Amino acid sequence: MNGVFVYLASASPRRRELLEQIGVAYELRPVEIDEGRLPKEPATDYVQRVAVAKARECSSGLGRGGVEHAVLAADTAVVLGDEVFGKPGDRSQALAMLEALSGRRHTVATGVAVRCGEELKTALSVSEVTFRTTTAQERDAYLATDEPLDKAGGYAIQGFGAVFIEDLRGSYSAVMGLPLYETAMLLRRFGIPRWLKAASRGP
Repeated sequence: MNGVFVYLASASPRRRELLEQIGVAYELRPVEIDEGRLPKEPATDYVQRVAVAKARECSSGLGRGGVEHAVLAADTAVVLGDEVFGKPGDRSQALAMLEALSGRRHTVATGVAVRCGEELKTALSVSEVTFRTTTAQERDAYLATDEPLDKAGGYAIQGFGAVFIEDLRGSYSAVMGLPLYETAMLLRRFGIPRWLKAASRGP
């Protein structure tokens, strides 16, 4: 499938950076869907369902034109106990999330979906992140950077929020929003990125 082209069903700058890191050429095609969580839906099911819905919505608007279209979508949620934190709706929600995470370990679940033609494959990455205890002054100062406002859980591990991370067990890139190992394995079946497929064949 040398003609496969990747559409990224996301406007996230982090996901763009991560795809570029592994040499995947793409075109942005963000979609709008209902990302509400179903009653009592496990977080791992939730992120996978939303990722699949994004991939399907993006695929539905694409014509073939003789070229295969691979659509990549992902969804990330921060999970603390029974609570699932998506992106904060406002500054007060962001502060509440940061306060709740302070001094505690939480889970970050990221679902990935790739659709090419009628074939749809998914993957899941689950990581554990421990926040050190933060002060009200630190949380206020962090919010003043505006970094927490468009991040699941109200923090960015790749940004200023890194100073709050005491321990990480799992995938750094997944906590950013796109697990590179799982994503690469899904894309590999379609020959993306090409260098990875070539390397897998060997001499």
